[in-house]
Amino acid sequence: MTRNVRDVPPPLELACLRALWRLQEGNVRSVQEIVAVSRPLAYTTIMTVLDRLVRKGKLTRRKVGRSFVYMPSQSREVLRQAAVRELVEGYFDGSEAELVAFLQAKEAAVSAPAAVEGEGRIDTVLL
Repeated sequence: MTRNVRDVPPPLELACLRALWRLQEGNVRSVQEIVAVSRPLAYTTIMTVLDRLVRKGKLTRRKVGRSFVYMPSQSREVLRQAAVRELVEGYFDGSEAELVAFLQAKEAAVSAPAAVEGEGRIDTVLL
């Protein structure tokens, strides 16, 4: 049985992709330094994640000396589109109109003055 590769990577892979979008290209150490700001991880962990992203086709790499330099093979925009498509299919039965209606209702609830303190507001603790 073949496994389906999700278009949207899990959080750690996404953190590495964000670092490489920022760098445009980089080695394991440069990615680790950026990821370490929010998640201090071992060099070998980052190396494993980058290798996994290469196998999934999300990154390309080339040998420079004794190490690899990694480059994103997908833009941030392409990945955003995939994430939204997955969200729409998973939670809105494939209907973009339902997603838009949901977001408009949330926006209206947040911008309308609440009758009760805190009612209709997004809990910023969760953000």
